[in-house]
Amino acid sequence: MADTLLLAVADGVATLTLNRPEIHNAFDDALIAALTERYRALDNDASVRAVVLAATGASFSAGADLNWMRRMATYTEAENIADAGRLAALLKLIDRLSKPTIARVQGSAFAGGLGLIAVQDIVIAAVHAEFAVTEVRIGLIPAVISPYVVRAIGAREARRRFLTAERFGADEARRIGLVHEVVPSEALDTTLARTLAALRGGSPQAMAASKALVAAVDRPLDDALIADTVRGIAVARASPDGVEGLTAFLEKRKPRWVRDA
Repeated sequence: MADTLLLAVADGVATLTLNRPEIHNAFDDALIAALTERYRALDNDASVRAVVLAATGASFSAGADLNWMRRMATYTEAENIADAGRLAALLKLIDRLSKPTIARVQGSAFAGGLGLIAVQDIVIAAVHAEFAVTEVRIGLIPAVISPYVVRAIGAREARRRFLTAERFGADEARRIGLVHEVVPSEALDTTLARTLAALRGGSPQAMAASKALVAAVDRPLDDALIADTVRGIAVARASPDGVEGLTAFLEKRKPRWVRDA
């Protein structure tokens, strides 16, 4: 995964860069494993003060990789639970990292890509970026990412976004709470630098404790809830509409419910 996930460390800041621009930085089980390994190592590295997630190319992340989707369409429920559990573990790891995390969102993010954004402490997005929760269009549900997206945008907004799968722009993403700051593309790096400078003024111990404080005074994401989301996506993948939606998507045709509507 050396070429598909890049790591650079400078001045106490680790930058992980998704580097699959030819497929819009879609992720699969191998990239999930690589991200998990990197985030865990960086969390244990006392020299790293903050972790930035970035991406190359036009998109931040299009969600699940097509080849991974082809494989998951053939999985049993047990295999789907194990598979979804690995993404859930990655999101939980990033969400609970002991140091500040930032997403530098230079392009659009869809489906599972929103999960990678919603678990970050700080999100800076380019003004032209677009977002959507698209799972219902292929007969699935955004189960594993749902605790983090709902926490970010609220249940009322989540109902609309999860049901319509509509695209929305960066300004709207900021309004509903998915991103914190929207800037022109050319200002992404200066804004990121300003944010990192602010973080350097804080005590590492106090910042870790502050993150734990927010989780303690809000409703924490417990393991039972995470397990429910894993089972939820596994059941959806194996359901008749899940099989039909994935098959139609891979065959580049409309699912049957579009024709029936």
